[in-house]
Amino acid sequence: MSDLPRKAVTRTAKLAALPLGFAGRATWGLGKRIVGESAELVGQQLQQRTAEQLFKVLGELKGGAMKFGQALSVFESALPEEIAGPYRAALTRLQEAAPPMPTRTVHAVLAERLGENWQELFLEFEDKPAAAASIGQVHRGVWHDGREVAVKVQYPGAGEALVSDLNQLSRFARLLGPLIPGLDIKPLITELKDRVSEELDYGLEAEAQRAHAEEFAGDPDVVVPDVVHQCEQVLVTEWIDGVPLSEVIADGTPEQRDRAGQLLARFLFSGPARTGLLHADPHPGNFRLLPGGPDGEEDWRLGVLDFGTVDRLPGGLPIPIGRSLRMTLDGEAETVYTLLCEEGFIKESMDLDPDAVLDYLLPIIEPARVDAFTFTRGWMRGQAARIADPRSPAYQLGKQLNLPPAYLLIHRVTLSTIGVLCQLGATVRLREELQEWLPGFVDDEDEPEDAAAQA
Repeated sequence: MSDLPRKAVTRTAKLAALPLGFAGRATWGLGKRIVGESAELVGQQLQQRTAEQLFKVLGELKGGAMKFGQALSVFESALPEEIAGPYRAALTRLQEAAPPMPTRTVHAVLAERLGENWQELFLEFEDKPAAAASIGQVHRGVWHDGREVAVKVQYPGAGEALVSDLNQLSRFARLLGPLIPGLDIKPLITELKDRVSEELDYGLEAEAQRAHAEEFAGDPDVVVPDVVHQCEQVLVTEWIDGVPLSEVIADGTPEQRDRAGQLLARFLFSGPARTGLLHADPHPGNFRLLPGGPDGEEDWRLGVLDFGTVDRLPGGLPIPIGRSLRMTLDGEAETVYTLLCEEGFIKESMDLDPDAVLDYLLPIIEPARVDAFTFTRGWMRGQAARIADPRSPAYQLGKQLNLPPAYLLIHRVTLSTIGVLCQLGATVRLREELQEWLPGFVDDEDEPEDAAAQA
């Protein structure tokens, strides 16, 4: 029914070939070194070939393979500059496109889910997909009431492919580790596996998108398209035009970059406070810049797409996050240490130096210390190198810290968003957003009583 490679043996063979390919290119590189080519040149060629093969396979397979690639893509800014170029090109292609599902398959899914006369629901329907993602692709159309819509159609067999891919990827996670310094690949794959059932459930996605569309209706800064129709394997939402964030990253003006970065940070922290939900898939393919912000057509708004992965936070982001961030900025080493112990970031069996913990945290939260901070690839690389270098005290201390399960997704989303801000090179007034939206970041006496009780 579909050209999506579904058989486990086919997908496993493609993924299993990746580490063999890495090894083969390493041998090729050694041969080039032996005949006298420079280590730097050979290293760059090796990285480029590795990137091209890795993301070609991930994109072709869609499913969990592409999902992993998209999750990895937001950390591209942590790569050393001399090898980032080849990855950047491959990752950008992966963020916005993938090989399309055949038209006959799309029509078959729509007939099965919407009925044999599904065409009557649309005044227009474009067979050529407008976008393709990890478990489905999007077609542009006009609903029978005249609204322009995006029709997301799930790939047949997407669930089996998702699980199979992630299981296979986890088997050679250590080989993939060097792709992004400082990022532990295995927990990322584990977390993606834990979200499989939610990712496949368009009913849950529609519910989350409706909640955001209702809350942000009429908002001057953020646009969320409303849900028009939903059933198994099909989700129809309002269509929004705009500049994909990947294009802003590649060619945007300084004004676009700064505006996109500010609104991305605002949405990250205001979303949970306003909806009780955290949009948990912050790769650039899920965002658009739309004209018509608060200062007119020359200003920009942020369009937000794809609510297939969300974290449910009824009380907003946990108060201890804001409280520990504020206390760290204030240099309260002992208080921060106690709070981290209470929340499970430091296990009872560990006895660490509070001042060393503070020294570990301060560089990471530097953007919250100043009124405006310029996120750069260089800053991101510096943080990654500090945490990933075994000779660094930060590396040794980081290995002794723990990330409680309740904070796993929040941590990844925050880190991913920072990665996108660094790709944008945006100057962002982050502290302003934290003061407005992050519970616990202001002084305790300024917090609402019910929020304080929640802690």
